Amino acid sequence: MNDKLVIEQPLPRKPCLALFQPDIAGNTGTLMRLSACLGTELHIIEPAGFRLDDTGLKRAGMDYISLAATTRHLDFATFEKWRMVNKRRLILLTTKARQSYVNFSFQPGDILMLGRESAGSPQYVADNADARLLIPMQQATRSINQAVSGAMVLAEALRQTAGFPDIEQDAWN
Repeated sequence: MNDKLVIEQPLPRKPCLALFQPDIAGNTGTLMRLSACLGTELHIIEPAGFRLDDTGLKRAGMDYISLAATTRHLDFATFEKWRMVNKRRLILLTTKARQSYVNFSFQPGDILMLGRESAGSPQYVADNADARLLIPMQQATRSINQAVSGAMVLAEALRQTAGFPDIEQDAWN
């Protein structure tokens, strides 16, 4: 895997994921696979806690990594500059929010950001978010796995915006 992952042709504008300084290669690989399968972008805001040639990343992403429209951003400031130029809303998924993702109206260009597995997102990221959402959980629990959380919220955003890939034919016929 090369160090420079760039979208060659932009995908249709639909909700996508962004990872803020991810710590766990397996989660990132899983979300790369998810993004490839659903035809969404994945943005990785550096620094990551692993190398992009990590075996855990490759194991989780399998042969889908090369199909994922992944863009790396040197840091949050670089990501923010890109986001502003492209006029995209930043939706931060955080356990510190008060609004549930199931009661939120997503838009096609939304970027759903997940914080670091070990520390979440810093205040300056939260301050730049257009909205902060949480996944309702039992009170005795702290958090859901990053890849699972991303999949849950991205699925709802795609459902609301009719962003799922079209089904061409019934596989059983």
